[in-house]
Amino acid sequence: MAGAPRPRSVRARATLGASAVVAVALGAVSFALLGLLHGNLERSAQADAERQAVATAGMAAGGRLDPVLAAGRGTDFLQVVDAGGRVLAASPNLAGRPALSGVRPARPGTVRDTWNGRPVREEHRQRVVQVTTATASGLVTVYAGTSLRQADTAGDMITAALAVMVPLLVLTVALVTWRVTGWALRPVEAIRAEVAEINERDLHRRVPVPPSQDEVARLAVTVNATLDRLEAAGIRQRQFIADASHELRSPITVLRTQLEVAQAHPDPALWGELVSGALEDTVRLQDLAADLLLLARLDTAEPAPAAPVDLTAVAREAARPRGGDRVPVGVELAPGVTVRGSTLWLSRLVRNLLDNAQRHAARRVSLSLRVDEERDLAVLEVSDDGPGIAEADRERVFERFTRLDDARSRDEGGSGLGLAIARDIATGLGGSLSVHAAPDGGARLVATLPRTARGSSGGSWAEPGPDRGEGRPVP
Repeated sequence: MAGAPRPRSVRARATLGASAVVAVALGAVSFALLGLLHGNLERSAQADAERQAVATAGMAAGGRLDPVLAAGRGTDFLQVVDAGGRVLAASPNLAGRPALSGVRPARPGTVRDTWNGRPVREEHRQRVVQVTTATASGLVTVYAGTSLRQADTAGDMITAALAVMVPLLVLTVALVTWRVTGWALRPVEAIRAEVAEINERDLHRRVPVPPSQDEVARLAVTVNATLDRLEAAGIRQRQFIADASHELRSPITVLRTQLEVAQAHPDPALWGELVSGALEDTVRLQDLAADLLLLARLDTAEPAPAAPVDLTAVAREAARPRGGDRVPVGVELAPGVTVRGSTLWLSRLVRNLLDNAQRHAARRVSLSLRVDEERDLAVLEVSDDGPGIAEADRERVFERFTRLDDARSRDEGGSGLGLAIARDIATGLGGSLSVHAAPDGGARLVATLPRTARGSSGGSWAEPGPDRGEGRPVP
């Protein structure tokens, strides 16, 4: 069975909910009010009748009973009947009428009852009190009745008033709620309409922020902050595409030129030099493509590798083949430093830092690894004795395709992705990478990575290598 249709807008749901709550509350209050009113009026009428009945019973018990009884205030009729059903006395409106057919107790007592229309045949109910008492001639019963006309009339009036007022109040609440929620949600609708019109070409647009300083205003500020990040990401993406295209165009152009020269001059004596140059440009293209692929993977939301890795062994293996380079690498590594990550990522981090240091060093590069026990971090430092990095440029060096020395050739300066990749790897593994001044005036790059207990369990992680698409588990 299909469910009942529900209002689709927040405004309609709020109005319906408020109206329903008010209607239920007013209904309950109305019933309670009517019940209290009827109860009070009936108790008051009954008290008057009972007071008159007790007084008349006292007169009968004392032998002072008159045949014609005068009904007091709040009492409509009186009648006194003996045990045999003979009327001994009555009020004028019951004169000549037979005994009332009430309950005649066998012993003295009081009985209370409500009659409809009798014995005086009124339109309203009557509250009757019977008091039985002992006299010299036996038991007699006094009937004292009072009309509930006042209670019924008041109840009818209150009911009619509530029947009009309750719907009016519910309607008023619904109207006020509709207007108030519409006013409150108007900024939300403005935000929705603005966001609906924003596409990838309009990321500079922002939603209006209401001056109310409430939740809606905070929502607008959050949406604008999100649009700021999206715009910045779009700018970075477009800049990255432009820079990558520019970087790829140069080796492709050189490679095409070499192939055209080889085709135009089929001299075997030149082929060796041309093939060597073409191979060199092909390697540059391959390395650049691998860097771009790694950056693309680092930019995704994939979870970072989580296997324990011996960073000491990774750093030693990265520095080992550099002993015979133009600028040798001095190594000082703390033993058994373990971090959580990927052997391939950490090896790439160390190699990029060493490549950058050797590119700018004059005579010496140092690689050190220590443990910060207080913060439980592994601290990897690579220092060189080169010209250093100005303080104003220490963040810019981590931007992609950044070369601080524009006069350097691409062969010597690299593609400008090494430090950007290194920082992305460090932050992706929960650490950081920063630039400081070395003691001898060069640059000192410091990478910090969270440590993990040696020998702790961790899942394997597979990552495609730079030259092939198959993954291999990292120990």
